Amino acid sequence: MAGPLSHIKVLELSRVLAGPWAAQTLADLGADVIKVERPGAGDDTRAWGPPWAGDQSAYFLSANRGKRSITIDFERPEGQELVRKLAAQADVVIENFKVGGLVKYGLDYDSLKAINPKLVYCSITGFGQTGPYRNRAGYDFMIQGMGGLMSVTGQPDGEPGAGPVKVGVAVTDIFTGLYAAIGVMGALAHRERTGQGQWVDLALLDVQVAVLANQAMNCLVGGTAPQRLGNAHPNIVPYQAFPTRDGYIILAVGNDGQFAKFAQVAGRPELAKDERYATNPARVAHRKELVALLEELLLARDSADWLGALEAVGVPCGPINDLSAVFADPHVQARNIRQDLPHPVLGTVPTVASPIHYSETPLVHDTAPPTLGQHTDAVLAEALGLSAADIAELRGKGVV
Repeated sequence: MAGPLSHIKVLELSRVLAGPWAAQTLADLGADVIKVERPGAGDDTRAWGPPWAGDQSAYFLSANRGKRSITIDFERPEGQELVRKLAAQADVVIENFKVGGLVKYGLDYDSLKAINPKLVYCSITGFGQTGPYRNRAGYDFMIQGMGGLMSVTGQPDGEPGAGPVKVGVAVTDIFTGLYAAIGVMGALAHRERTGQGQWVDLALLDVQVAVLANQAMNCLVGGTAPQRLGNAHPNIVPYQAFPTRDGYIILAVGNDGQFAKFAQVAGRPELAKDERYATNPARVAHRKELVALLEELLLARDSADWLGALEAVGVPCGPINDLSAVFADPHVQARNIRQDLPHPVLGTVPTVASPIHYSETPLVHDTAPPTLGQHTDAVLAEALGLSAADIAELRGKGVV
């Protein structure tokens, strides 16, 4: 069965991660995504290796599943006209150029709205279309710093290894891509009711501040900026990694009943009755002494022993897996998170499937990330009616 967005055509004028992630999310949902790339070079991430699958970088493969690639040089007037004709037929355009960067090509929102009033046009930038920083370039790492994430990530001051640390994945880009996809779908729902397209403005900095969630509210309500706590949680204790006799485990005690069960398993049931530890607010207030006590207890037994005993009584806990262990996990395998897609050159390439599971329109991953310009001829012929001779002429001029 076709995906829920199989009636939607997306024109992607983006590269690297946030824009491509948004477009890949829409492609996963069934949309026909045409990715416009630079002739001879393509998306910057095509060169971001190793590792490689053949000549395809793993980075590019991570964010471009389910798309069709065409190469057009839209610095040339003929290329601009081709993109405008494709945009005239599109439901959605996604771009991540600097503010105003597409105006000189006639590919900005106002220009494309004039030829397609129903168009949903999504712009992704570092700082948004307004505000004093709007003309600055923005990258995930710097936005993690500017947006507060690194102030709450890493070991506390005064401890070994202290200092701000970025998250190990470009989460600001990923979250921005997801919010962009949500914003596009909201705009499509509005268009369905009114027939009116609109401009969707996404900024990495806005998104990073938004996803600070409880930490942002801790600051706004408490009046004090939260500090780095390593693996600990600002509002819940014990909720962190603990060393065991042979490794580490995560202990994620979310309520008082779970703490009582943990104390029983640990052979210290009296801890759950101690007024210093009986409730979560008390445990937060006495974090330092409780954590020191628990560290001593947990070091007495192996990780597997703890995990088995705690899982048996419903105390949330888990191992700390590397990525090889993640993909070897029987539950991850049962959920089909890793899939292998047919590739025109490499035979197959692996992919990490969308986590969305629909009961009526299940998602189907059957199209690998495209080779550079793989679909140029087919798209220009199918969408614009160009003949083989027309396309050959454009290729001879370096337009495509």
